[in-house]
Amino acid sequence: MHTQEADIGALRERFLATGDDAHLPIVDAHHHFWDLQHNYHPWLCDRPRIPFRYGDYESICRDFLPDDYFARTEGHRVVKTVMMEGEWDPRDPLGEARWASALNARCGLPNAIVGQVWLDRADVEPVLREFASMPLVRSVRHKPKTVPLGEHTPTFAAAGSMRCERWRRGYALLAQSGLMFELQAPWWHFGEAAELARDFPDVAIIVNHTGLPADRSEAGLHGWRAALETLAACPNVWLKVSGLGEPGVRWSVERNGPVVRDALRIFGWQRAMFASNFPVDSVVVSLGDLWSGFKSMVADLAPKERLALFHDNAVALYRI
Repeated sequence: MHTQEADIGALRERFLATGDDAHLPIVDAHHHFWDLQHNYHPWLCDRPRIPFRYGDYESICRDFLPDDYFARTEGHRVVKTVMMEGEWDPRDPLGEARWASALNARCGLPNAIVGQVWLDRADVEPVLREFASMPLVRSVRHKPKTVPLGEHTPTFAAAGSMRCERWRRGYALLAQSGLMFELQAPWWHFGEAAELARDFPDVAIIVNHTGLPADRSEAGLHGWRAALETLAACPNVWLKVSGLGEPGVRWSVERNGPVVRDALRIFGWQRAMFASNFPVDSVVVSLGDLWSGFKSMVADLAPKERLALFHDNAVALYRI
């Protein structure tokens, strides 16, 4: 599974020379590994299952490790990966990153880690300090408090939200830790996220799952595009194109291509990257079809731009 740097360099050169997707190296910038036989992820281990944006997720409530990932790549050249925290036991916020670091020592993957943190908890400072000492941890995620669109107001500032004073004090510690922040929140909260980006310009924000364009109506997509434009105006914000599944709908280029092209138009190929969100997105698509679909959506771009979206941007951002 581990690909030598010389081999990756050769792939890059062949791809740039030919534009042939058969040679395109991929960094999966957002996926999960979990070992449910030995580790506790409440949402995957407990019953009843939680409400989930893709609907029934029973099929992913099983171990998912590097061999499981690479058994599904169907010939796509995934050469590096970034493991996102998978809502591990919140009583042990450091445990998952320690486990993933040990996994890397055994098999060479993942190549970068996003740790779990609770920015408004009393332990935030020592947790961030420990993450900063771990060689593979590059970023952290804490899903802030959010509300449905109909309940959101321009002055929303609930406890645990991005305007919560306690939450922001924890967020401010990211600058001195050197860690980035992964933002997973509905797009109508992006005004609050833009305030964070402006107030803390030394912290990179990486928007997860394309900004969650769940409402595919004309009005819903209009609001999502405007929200992305607000964040894209901040130079320290990046976008992950991933997590585009819809409950009860099979993932397709026809459904998702226009959304992806809008996202890339707004953020530009220089600050965006593709990611699988596997095994979560296996609920709606196979890994092979996902990578093939992403490739087809940007087939009209220059090889340099496609290489940035699939490989180079993630390598640079996560310092892989």
